Amino acid sequence: MVWRSAAAAIVLFGAVGCYRSARPEGERGAFIGEGLASYYGPELEGHRTASGEVFDRSKLTAAHRSIRFGTCVTVVNVQNRRSVDVRINDRGPFSKDRILDVSRAAAEKLGMIAAGVVTVRLYLCAR
Repeated sequence: MVWRSAAAAIVLFGAVGCYRSARPEGERGAFIGEGLASYYGPELEGHRTASGEVFDRSKLTAAHRSIRFGTCVTVVNVQNRRSVDVRINDRGPFSKDRILDVSRAAAEKLGMIAAGVVTVRLYLCAR
């Protein structure tokens, strides 16, 4: 019985430690993932997104394959540490090596216009 309690405590504290390590100091919200992000081209301006709203590249929005529409996600550019909060309103990206497509406005705030594709970390927005 004592061994079971000790093992449970080790597992519990180990799990808490792993969760904290996934959230670096200075970042906000729960960690979602890391990968490559790109931004929408101007040809999509005015088209309907998967959520039904009209795409406006001046809004802080993004496409993700599975995050619920309307969810606020903090996107952090790993190279320059710039961040922006975006609202998920579309599905994609359709390039298998990418995890997120952002609007032009979000790309500007992230400082990724020249590069086109950057490595990002995603977090749920702190509320």
